[in-house]
Amino acid sequence: MKNEPKVALPGSQKAPIAGYQSATLSKDEKVEITIRLRRKRPLEIEQGSIMTHEEYEQQHGASADDAKLVKGFLREYHLQLVEFSSARRSMMVKGSIADLEAAFNVNLEGRAQEGGGNFRARSGEIFIPESLKAIITGVFGLDNRPVARPMFRAAAATPTHSFTPDQLSKIYGFPTGVNGHGQTIGIIELGGGFKKKDITNYFKSLKIKAPAVKAVLVDKAKNSPTNANSADGEVMLDIEVAGGVAPGAKIAVYFTLNTDKGFLDAITKSVHDTVNKPAVISISWGSAEVNWTSQALTNMNEAFKSAAALGVTITVAAGDSGSSDSVNDGKVHVDFPASSPYVLACGGTRLEVAADGTLTETVWHDSSTSATGGGVSDVFPLPDYQSDANVPLSLSSQFKGRGVPDVAGDADPDTGYNVLVDGQQFVIGGTSAVAPLMAGFIALINQQRGKPAGYINPVIYADPGLCRDIVSGDNITTSTNLGYQAGPGWDACTGLGVLSKFTA
Repeated sequence: MKNEPKVALPGSQKAPIAGYQSATLSKDEKVEITIRLRRKRPLEIEQGSIMTHEEYEQQHGASADDAKLVKGFLREYHLQLVEFSSARRSMMVKGSIADLEAAFNVNLEGRAQEGGGNFRARSGEIFIPESLKAIITGVFGLDNRPVARPMFRAAAATPTHSFTPDQLSKIYGFPTGVNGHGQTIGIIELGGGFKKKDITNYFKSLKIKAPAVKAVLVDKAKNSPTNANSADGEVMLDIEVAGGVAPGAKIAVYFTLNTDKGFLDAITKSVHDTVNKPAVISISWGSAEVNWTSQALTNMNEAFKSAAALGVTITVAAGDSGSSDSVNDGKVHVDFPASSPYVLACGGTRLEVAADGTLTETVWHDSSTSATGGGVSDVFPLPDYQSDANVPLSLSSQFKGRGVPDVAGDADPDTGYNVLVDGQQFVIGGTSAVAPLMAGFIALINQQRGKPAGYINPVIYADPGLCRDIVSGDNITTSTNLGYQAGPGWDACTGLGVLSKFTA
């Protein structure tokens, strides 16, 4: 195998990195990568049908024969197999940078981050033996630059209105008589941490019994709370919002590294976790589609497809930077993983409640750089469930793509959420809050129905009346003067609207 020709791994192309200073990189340093393998057989989603983990692994996991062939390749380059998971279709592999460079025909270089810390960077393609080209679908971790950002925004001044999660649950008419008991909510975090004292004190202030919260560590990441101005704000927002809506649920927080390998590994770990068994997983981190390699988009999307087959609902923040999604190229962009057709993409609104209980809810858009994400994917085609939703073509590419978001909820920091972070009280908004809000809602629905809601996108598009339509506002980015307007029916700001019912 060592002497056979190598071919480029499809989707592995990376552009040269710019804007960072060089840093020392020892070629003897040992690092861990993840190699993803093909399925035993193609996976088709059957609406209303949920596979067991055993059925899934037997039919759609990676085969032992494929893994054996890859092991032979690894041995030739002195690389060590640390772990193989058939269900996750993942081989965790460890080796020196020099041996990894030789195995995959890449050149890794050190780069220095602003604020400290170095990372490895590569450009060009990854190469694999020709005999493995149909087997290996992705190689992650050679380049370990940060890939995503949290989607939360702290209120800049005294907010007009603020809410606790249990108040919003009542305002939105979430199910009563249930509290999420018997359910596990998974939350994926790419940094930060939580302190149990904060969780105890927060729920005590709400006069609600605190949920059981467990840290699950992925890729040697840690639960590392530091200060209130760090990613701790994301972690605590997610826990407190999901727990405030469904305090009877258990919460498993999957801490991972902010790399494409870390993000993918946390997704596959949580989806295939047969110990904690989350039936809904909340993700409030992401980045514009153009910032990802094709292999990352494909492999993460396939992991979400696996979740759909297993009856696991994935709720994802749609972004907080309007139609540009923080890309300064004069075009519009949607955020990933919100643009995956197998997740429930969550947009943002501004919510005001009058003294008589009347709701005024519009698109969240409070500045040129602070507004709900949303738009049309330039990567994923229009899914069947959106065929009647009047999703426009992408303003950037005229591609007939997946429309984002699917649903929406309160996200404006000026009408945000009361949270406790590292002992300090804050009001925080952003679509980061909507993903755990919807995760808590799904946990209530699951308990009420006695079975997982699972892949709900086709259900809500078949019955838009499950959502309260938001018809006013836009997410047009001032720098590009491009974006989308809310209106009757689905729109690329708030999707179908505020989801508060579920009947399937």
